Amino acid sequence: MRAKVFSGSSMRRPLMLAAAAALLLCVGCSATDGGGPDEAEAAASSSKAASDAPSAVQEAVAALREDSAGFRQKIEVQGDGQVYRITITGGFDFSADEGHLAVDFPGGGIDHSEQVFAEGKIYVRNVLGTGEDTWGAIPRDKAQAHYLLRAPLNDPEHVLQQIAAMRKVSREGEESVEGARAVHYRGILDHRTVTLRMAADVRTKMGQARDILGGDLPVFADAWVDGKGNLVQTRMSANMSGARVTVTTVLSDIGEPVRVKVPRAADTTPISEATGVLNG
Repeated sequence: MRAKVFSGSSMRRPLMLAAAAALLLCVGCSATDGGGPDEAEAAASSSKAASDAPSAVQEAVAALREDSAGFRQKIEVQGDGQVYRITITGGFDFSADEGHLAVDFPGGGIDHSEQVFAEGKIYVRNVLGTGEDTWGAIPRDKAQAHYLLRAPLNDPEHVLQQIAAMRKVSREGEESVEGARAVHYRGILDHRTVTLRMAADVRTKMGQARDILGGDLPVFADAWVDGKGNLVQTRMSANMSGARVTVTTVLSDIGEPVRVKVPRAADTTPISEATGVLNG
């Protein structure tokens, strides 16, 4: 019989946000009555940059999916006067669909977990319902997200899938990321992308929140692409009725080998689900 396991302590304000008060997503726009040649040229250049922006992000995501990278993610949740921080570090070979992550949540009921992605499975260590030296194993495609802007069992590929689906993408200029220049792109995530692979009960609550708002939840997405076309940083954020969640991911050492140690079969047990703050 497959076990259903839980990890971490419950947060005072879970990120369901279904009862959030209406928060309007304002998209600025400007109009022109036509100007001189310089203005027309500037408008044409701006239009081309806007049309190239989605392609630049998608191409950077596609390139990373054929490569490997170091992975560092910071999740910040603010609400009820509290700030919760989760950090996820490791390495991931996207081309081989394998990697390893360490998840830390200081102050949580369980404050540390390890995850290994390999052989089409996710192995999760330090979860309730299994022994201290036992890894829970779940098919990767069965893992689900239980919080807004969290990936199923922190799957890095999920982040890439969402970022590649950014809409209304604009070029925001150049910024420094980890000491290197990168172009900053900003867009929004639609409801389908936000609820991708969410557990059914959470997806229902997201739908209820959407009905209250009268449209998609205001979720912004950002991507930074360096001069080599590498995706070096992403960010997703939502701010609703005083509750805010921000997920920032830094990708480094692109192309460097990622070594993964798969748990022995004798040290694993099948699980049907892994929930809790540490597991997304």
